[in-house]
Amino acid sequence: MRQVYPVIFTPLNDQKDTVLIEVPDLEILTEGYGMADAVEMARDAIGLKGISYEDKGKKLPEPSEFNVIDVSQGTFAEDGAGCVSLVDIDFGEYRRKVDNKTVRRNVTLPNWLNQEAEKAHINVSRVLQEALMTKLGVSR
Repeated sequence: MRQVYPVIFTPLNDQKDTVLIEVPDLEILTEGYGMADAVEMARDAIGLKGISYEDKGKKLPEPSEFNVIDVSQGTFAEDGAGCVSLVDIDFGEYRRKVDNKTVRRNVTLPNWLNQEAEKAHINVSRVLQEALMTKLGVSR
């Protein structure tokens, strides 16, 4: 699922080129160094929050309309002149990128097939992963 959230970016104009980041709809506060890094940090924080909600069975808040975000009411309003921009995220793609923990599954194979796979030095887990990705039409 692809989503777009309004984000408030507040550059501090310091030596590190720090940019303070707020995603009001998701109650996210973070920072980046330079605008490109700040956008990436915002996307990463939104992605983490999104898959966390999904794992807990919670519905993500709907994004606010761009024009209702008031920079002067932002958390970092007193730290500098902020601006609002939109940051997009594909939650499915993000999960595939970061959620690489392994899950143990029991698979039943006929003995003769298992023996053939062992003789051929085939990694059955890898073949199963590749087959599932092909069948589901997904990639890493």
